[in-house]
Amino acid sequence: MYEHRRSRPLPRLRFLKRLAIHVLVAWALLLLSLVVGMWGYAHFEGLAWRDAFVNAAMLLGGMGPVNRLHTDNGKIFAGCYALYAGLVFLLAAGVVFAPIGHRIMHLMHWEDEASKRI
Repeated sequence: MYEHRRSRPLPRLRFLKRLAIHVLVAWALLLLSLVVGMWGYAHFEGLAWRDAFVNAAMLLGGMGPVNRLHTDNGKIFAGCYALYAGLVFLLAAGVVFAPIGHRIMHLMHWEDEASKRI
């Protein structure tokens, strides 16, 4: 997916396009996770969509739920969703920072043809 260590680093515009694609993938993952969380809170706890949105968004953001849970199934869903949300947060951060880290390492280790002749 990325260029080989012996090839030239990508031009800035192509790198920014690569970064934009990674950001879009991370946003898609977060949006899908938010929809799943909203569905779960609405289905298992009977929350209105606005309240389900707040609870799912707060868990994805690492803050924790807002509404008190009343059903056993809702508590099980909320616990599983909280574990999932923590992993999604880390995964989304990794997807966004992977091209940045690769570019930094690539720029640090890339040798120009002119410097090889010296």
